[in-house]
Amino acid sequence: QVQLVESGGGLVQPGGSLRLSCAASVRTSTINIMGWYRQAPGKKRELVAFITRAGLRDYADSVKGRFAISRDNVKNTMYLQMNSLKPEDTAVYYCNAANYAANYWGQGTQITVSS
Repeated sequence: QVQLVESGGGLVQPGGSLRLSCAASVRTSTINIMGWYRQAPGKKRELVAFITRAGLRDYADSVKGRFAISRDNVKNTMYLQMNSLKPEDTAVYYCNAANYAANYWGQGTQITVSS
């Protein structure tokens, strides 16, 4: 069982930055894929970015060049650095960890981009 706890959400103005953290209850070096998802009101949950155990990364087209995902296997924490935030980035952001058939989610953290 993997427990994930997100932090770092909040209210930010357009063009601002935030960094999300996802602390895992196990060594992140043992997790095959970790990722960030988001869900805006009335919309489906969507993948924002993921990072594999080997360090490979990919991003949704809507965030490429603005967001950066990373993982610290010493602190057992994954991060999402979000820059140049837009109102359309407003959503609840969820941390995810996937190992073979097992899939784990954090409780979510709200990001609101508004002036």
